[in-house]
Amino acid sequence: MKALITGITGFVGSHLAELLLKQGYDVHGMRRRRSPLINIQHIMDRINLIECELKDPSSVKATLDKIRPDFIFHLGAQSFVPTSWKSPADTIQNNVMGQLNILEAMKELEMFDTRLQIAGSSEEYGLVYEDELPIKETNPLRPLSPYGVSKVAQDLLGFQYYHSYNLKVIRTRAFNHTGPRRDEMFATSNFAHQIAVIEKRHAEPVIMVGNLEAKRDFTDVRDVVKAYVEVTQKGTPGEVYNIASGHAHAIKEMLDILLSFTDLEVRIQRDPARMRPSDVPVLLGDASKIKKEVGWEPMIPFTQTMGDLLNYWRERV
Repeated sequence: MKALITGITGFVGSHLAELLLKQGYDVHGMRRRRSPLINIQHIMDRINLIECELKDPSSVKATLDKIRPDFIFHLGAQSFVPTSWKSPADTIQNNVMGQLNILEAMKELEMFDTRLQIAGSSEEYGLVYEDELPIKETNPLRPLSPYGVSKVAQDLLGFQYYHSYNLKVIRTRAFNHTGPRRDEMFATSNFAHQIAVIEKRHAEPVIMVGNLEAKRDFTDVRDVVKAYVEVTQKGTPGEVYNIASGHAHAIKEMLDILLSFTDLEVRIQRDPARMRPSDVPVLLGDASKIKKEVGWEPMIPFTQTMGDLLNYWRERV
């Protein structure tokens, strides 16, 4: 079976490629010309990389026509929420138009048997009230960032192309996920990186933080990519599935877990530059639908995820 991953060089894409290789897939990946390869260096000899700009419809169509994959995992996107505040137009252009080009290419090439997984986000839910927790797939979508708006657009485009053209689109809304290889721009990885740097005495014992009160539903990336594969294989086209642990951790709690793995005595200091114009206070997902219909549930404890993430940065500092 052929699998195509957009965004294969990224954090999630690299873990997904590893899993698919273990399952015997013929793995292909789209990459931009200048995208770094560090996350996939260890599997370069077992995957097929193709340079493709998602915003170029002719390039996308030629790539899909050449590979003719059985499964497409669409992960390629501008995925950092703060960047979407600084560059909202680029975020919308990259995320929405890139996916539209995939959908149009599938339609024109009559790829009606190919299953397309769209990697959405819990940021689509945005403003959630207490009486709406935990968040089900039926919850209203009230995005609070340009990134969230772009993911809603991707989500609904997938829904529309399923109903309009019978493309086998499966939509997922993953809540926060982390683990080894997570870019240090993201809070969990940033804190782990700061700790590793302080341990090596390359910095003062001060951890710079943003909003520690926000609560997020964290799942290990290695569990998330299993969900992507299983729901794409067994899920119902046209449907949307939450991917979540069902447990919300305050950002401060996550930082405390990381600090429990070190003997460091550090000072916590708020950095105004790390605060967002508006933030989602609580994201807590209900993943009962994917568990019931597909059989997936997370297996890796959050403390193990945090320990593996810290050790990842210790090896690289």
